[in-house]
This record gives sequence, structure tokens and C-alpha cells, in this order.
Amino acid sequence: MNESKTLEFKENILSNTFLKTVSAFANYRTGQIIFGVADNGAVLGIPSPESACLSIENKINDSIKPSPEYTLKIQENSTILLTVYEGLYKPYLYKGKAYKRNDTSTIEIERLEYNRLILEGRNQSFEELPSPEQDLTFSRLEQEFIRIMGIQQLNRDILKTLELYSDKEGFNNAAALLSDHNRFKGIDIIRFGESIDEIMDRETFDGISVLSQLEKSVQIFRKYYQYEKIEGTSRKTIDKIPEKAFREVIANALVHRLWDIDASIKISMFADRLEVRSPGGLPAGISKEEYLNGQISLLRNPILGNVFFRLKHIEKFGTGILRINNAYASALEKPAFHIFENSITVVLPVMIGDNSLTDTEKRIVDLLKKNYVMSRQELEKATGLKKDSVIRLLNSLIGRNIIQKTGKGRGIRYSLL
Repeated sequence: MNESKTLEFKENILSNTFLKTVSAFANYRTGQIIFGVADNGAVLGIPSPESACLSIENKINDSIKPSPEYTLKIQENSTILLTVYEGLYKPYLYKGKAYKRNDTSTIEIERLEYNRLILEGRNQSFEELPSPEQDLTFSRLEQEFIRIMGIQQLNRDILKTLELYSDKEGFNNAAALLSDHNRFKGIDIIRFGESIDEIMDRETFDGISVLSQLEKSVQIFRKYYQYEKIEGTSRKTIDKIPEKAFREVIANALVHRLWDIDASIKISMFADRLEVRSPGGLPAGISKEEYLNGQISLLRNPILGNVFFRLKHIEKFGTGILRINNAYASALEKPAFHIFENSITVVLPVMIGDNSLTDTEKRIVDLLKKNYVMSRQELEKATGLKKDSVIRLLNSLIGRNIIQKTGKGRGIRYSLL
């Protein structure tokens, strides 16, 4: 057992530093502190654990404001297990400061994160706050609602129904994002040559409606990832990357990103792939596994998400990842999702057909299609290739997201993604 983002060891109760971690767990994620365990995991125990529990309880009640929810349990090895539950009434402060876990350490949060905790404690989001600009126009939004919803005009009552306007506070930040002109950073698109030092094209869409950002990005996408093929007397548009996957990625980035930071969604275009990086990690309460499995039940920007849903830019909430993957159902190389604390990057590879594989790569892929799972030794025997050659081929296919490696040591196996 090792320390983690949700587990901390304390040798004794003499120091009050554990109170910073109590603040962190109450603010962000339920976690546990075990007293009587050294940093290396050695069990030391706590003398007079009943008295120690009372001391811990008094320290928490006197020092953390508001009072968090927690439990204390004396374990058989004389250690004390403190479980601190993520709270509703954030921020939880220790000596007037809020904390968070950073891997296995606890650090004070910055002002921006502090403000987010305040909003979360009020059950509010940034998009709900009143917009500093109130002189807003909605030509693009109106055009789309007329086309999709069949309305005649986007009036004040509809804006209220969409939760973009209230009589008391006027337009909110979600309304500003959908307005024709605003103060927000948008999307930065760069097309690279053979290296990232070679910039072939660049477009930046700032200060305009998120709806316009989406469509302008799609126009640039079509320029570089679509071509026409003549079949008989007709022309057929061919996607190098599925357009519906790209649309889904951009729409989800706009709906799920953090809008309270001065940062753009970055689209990097390469010959063999396209990468989209959006500001902000996963919303609080969503795990990486839930995100990748399409189990997103919480929206960071629900007002914006509702408008995109009504305009059919996104479908059922939380199914975006599944639709992106479905667009690549017949492709050898699959999309990749890289989730970090402060950003999410989606990689859409150019669709790989059989013609883009070497003959030996095709043999590996065909064997895995037939046998599902194989070891390296089995592939060597089936292909007649030497160990070094098979390793090189496998690493190439793994690097292109065509196959995957599972297991360890002699249990390593390979299969198609």
C-alpha cells in the first residue's frame, strides 16, 4: 500500500499538517489519512488511540471551516483511519486557505481554483454568472434556431427558456459565448509540415460565437482532410478523417472546456493525424474510466450543452466518445484520448487502409484478426520472422494505435484495438 492522491500516511498526530489534507479531500475528492503509518508504509501504530481520536476530532472541528464530514476508526493494528468525504459547502478552509492534492502531496490552491470552489459551493457554474457585456447580438444563434427548430424569431422569451437571460441579471456568460461578438478566446488551428517547426497554415477564431467557431473549424478541416474521387460520371467526397468524428470532438471541446481561463482550444493538423487539445481536465466527479466509456453524467457547461443539443451539434449527453470511436469502427488505427489534470487531448488518425500497411504488417494484422490474441513467440512461428523483426513490427503497429499489448513478462499478448 502506497500513498496516493486519495491516501496519506502520518506517523503520529503531533503535527497539524494533516489538516491541509483534510481541506483537500473535502474540497475535491473523498480520501483517507492513516495515522500510525510511516511514509514507506511501515506500520507503527498510535499509542492511546482513543485519546488520539479525540485530539484529531477536536483539531478538525476547531480548524476546518465549514465543518467537513468525516469518520474515525481505530484499526486492529492500533492505527487510526480518518476518512474525509468530499463536501457540498465548498471551499473548506484551513487557516483561511483552501488546499488540494497534487499526486501524493498537498498544496494551496490558486485564486482561480478558489473562485471555482466558491461557485461549486453555491451550486453555480461560470457560464451562469452575469456577463460583463450586456450589449449582445445573436444573429448566428437565431439563424440556427430558425433552421433547426422552425421558429420565426429568437425573442427574449426563448432566451429565458434557454437560461441565457434573466430579468434580474440580464445575459449570462453562456449567452456571451453564443453571441456574435464576445471577449473569449476561441480556437487556434495550426497546420504543420513535416515537423512542428514548419507551420504551413494558421487560423485563429477568437471573440466570435462558439457556433461560428465550430463551423469555421469544419471548413478548415475539409480543406485538408477531404478530397474528391471520380467514380464514373460522379464525384464522391472521401474523408481522410471522418468528419462526424471531428465535429463531435470540437462540439464536445466547446461544451466541456473551462471558459474562465484565457486559453484557446488548440487544433494541430498533421499529415497522418489531427490533435485537439481543450483547456480543463475532467469535470469534478467524473473518472477517466467513466469518460472513456461514455458515462459522463455531469456537464461542466450545462446551459451551453443544452443549446448544442437542441441544435443537434451533440446528441445524448455523454455519448460523444462512443460516437467518435464508432466513426472509426472499420479503421485499423483508432482515436486516442490523453487525459491530464488541466487539459484533454484527442488524437484522430488519418484512416489507414490496407494499402498503407507493408506486406509484413498485413500478415501480423491478419493473424491477429484470425486468432484474436497472440504472443510474440507465436507470431514469430506463424510468420517465420526473427525476434527483432517481429518486435519492430509490433512496436510500429502499437505506435499507430492499430494493435495493443497487454500483460507482463511471459504473459505479454498482442491483439487488435
